[in-house]
Amino acid sequence: MSSPDTNLRSRPIVGFAKFGQNNRDIGFAIGVMLILSVLFVPLPSFFLDIGFAISLSLAVLILMVALWIGAPLEFNSFPTLLLVVTLLRLALNVASTRLILSEGHTGPGAAGDVIEGFSQFMMGGDFIIGIIVFSILVIINFIVITKGSTRIAEVAARFSLDAMPGKQMAIDADLAAGVINDEEAKQRRKTLEEESSFFGAMDGASKFVRGDAVAGLIITLINIFGGIMIGMISHGLSIGQAANNYTVLTIGDGLVTQIPALIVSLSAGLLVTKGGTKGATNEAVLGQLSNFPKALYMAAGLTFCMGLLPGFPLMIFLPLSIGTAIFGNLMQRQFAAREAMQRAAEIEKDTSSKEVEDPISEMLRVDDVRLDMGAGLVPMINSVNAALPGKVKSLRSLFVKDYGFVLPPVRIKDEGALPTNSYAIILQGVEVARGEVQPMMSMVINPTGEELDLHGKFTKEPTFGLDAIWVDEARASEAELMGMTVVDPESVVTTHLTEVIKEHMPEILTYSATQELIEGLDKDYQKLLSESATNSPAVMLQHVLQSLLSERVSIRNLPKIVEAVAEATATTKNIRAVIEHARGKLSKQICQSLVDEKGFVPVITLGADWDRELTSTISTNNGEETFLMQPSRVQDFVLAVRQEIQKYSAVDEWPAILVAPQVRPYVRSILERVSPMTQVISHNEVHRKVALRTVGSVGQ
Repeated sequence: MSSPDTNLRSRPIVGFAKFGQNNRDIGFAIGVMLILSVLFVPLPSFFLDIGFAISLSLAVLILMVALWIGAPLEFNSFPTLLLVVTLLRLALNVASTRLILSEGHTGPGAAGDVIEGFSQFMMGGDFIIGIIVFSILVIINFIVITKGSTRIAEVAARFSLDAMPGKQMAIDADLAAGVINDEEAKQRRKTLEEESSFFGAMDGASKFVRGDAVAGLIITLINIFGGIMIGMISHGLSIGQAANNYTVLTIGDGLVTQIPALIVSLSAGLLVTKGGTKGATNEAVLGQLSNFPKALYMAAGLTFCMGLLPGFPLMIFLPLSIGTAIFGNLMQRQFAAREAMQRAAEIEKDTSSKEVEDPISEMLRVDDVRLDMGAGLVPMINSVNAALPGKVKSLRSLFVKDYGFVLPPVRIKDEGALPTNSYAIILQGVEVARGEVQPMMSMVINPTGEELDLHGKFTKEPTFGLDAIWVDEARASEAELMGMTVVDPESVVTTHLTEVIKEHMPEILTYSATQELIEGLDKDYQKLLSESATNSPAVMLQHVLQSLLSERVSIRNLPKIVEAVAEATATTKNIRAVIEHARGKLSKQICQSLVDEKGFVPVITLGADWDRELTSTISTNNGEETFLMQPSRVQDFVLAVRQEIQKYSAVDEWPAILVAPQVRPYVRSILERVSPMTQVISHNEVHRKVALRTVGSVGQ
């Protein structure tokens, strides 16, 4: 238990501490005035020692703060503090110079114990060593640390000011979009202003450090030559004795001031080089080093190899190598643990999001396009080097380029009910195709159709039904040299999926997808479509687009199609008439897709008898057309056309069937099932600048 006398003695101390706490501004102002007074008032050696101790302590404190702060703006008072500590060191330089020049003849203790202690510790009594050490410290501080920090501060200030308008616009855009509220916008603007002000101030403050180094060097030279002259003239010392006394004191004084200056310069360098790095210096550096444990292992190995070189001390390099390897192992474990935690967090997040999602809506959801994979094909989608997802994803750009058709995302999932190496293509919940591939093998197809003389597993190519064989990698190379077509399993699946989607594009183009296409149009075309003479312009456009896609006509030129729909619906509501009018508007595009290598459009015409019979079977009642050809005659027509088409399909040529405009949709519907690759065009769809070449005719 404390006595009453102790409590009475402690009260003045507590009261003084509270006064200092409540009047820190007055205390700071008094401290600055005291520093300025040191420039003019002679300072006893005792107080000079106190000043040097404070300078050293402040330098170490600034370094520790620079190491521990998370971001440079957390220490935005650094430029002001740098000016104060620089002024303190210069004031102490002036005070020590006064003592050295006036009392230096008395010995090494003339300027205080701190200077004497540094001179003894750093120089060992030999001022030549002191001069060399002092010169090295000045070079390190002035040329290396200060110069680099100055350059970084200049560039950071310039880039910060140049980027300010863009950052302010980004803040305004986020505020307008509702991403942030007013308070967050104010805080971000304030941070931006503080950042620009800080780097601008650091650009100027770095000049203090350079000036401090130059001033310290000049003061040291003045002290040495001035002290020698004063010692010889005023105190009668010999040149050797004067040089020894004043040089030792001057170098000691220079070391006392240059070491804090070096520490503060290092602090400034740490601060400006932190840049966008977040966290304390040790966390940032060690955290990033831990991301590359292999680099630490390599460094350990190279260090050990250096120790094995002739003349190198292995006993030094070996422990260093072992320590680096141990550090790398620790970092690798931490990195693995961090990755495991991240994966667990992601799994937990996915699980929670799935739990939140309505299970009923999830069960009722139908994917537009889905690719189910058997258990044996799962590595094709889940392995690190899986190429199938990327190839399937690239189909979207293919369909947009070739058909102007925006393919919905293709969902790929494993399906345990499928056979091991089978896959199934599901469109809107219905399986439309199935195939089988052999993973880690290649499919060989002979384009000539001859029998394949290779050892492997015979099969049918799933897309076109060609004879093929699955072989290993060695035989695949052999087959390529023989001129055969070699396809990997991923390409087999992708090709099959592509052809299935081409066949079912009209079904995949839903009303929702059509609305998205309409929303992507310019406002003028959206208005034109909405003003067309039909109650459901989007539905009418959907029918037209579906019909065009069913005949593999690209819908990329959507504005022209909208114009055609608007023109046609002004006079008719017949969907066939609207479609034919749209095809006429796209005549140049349709003909261009049919041009052969010689610049002609090859066509097969109808004989006069077929042309007349087909036209006569069309009946019109109340504006509605009906096709009344007898089934037996339809069969005869199909056989006649097929016979003519087969002459060219054998060599992979597909000339178009040229018919009269009024019978074109009916001829197309007849041939759609037997020869979907054959284009049927009317005379209205032949562009005026296109040259036709008749390659055949369908007679009776």
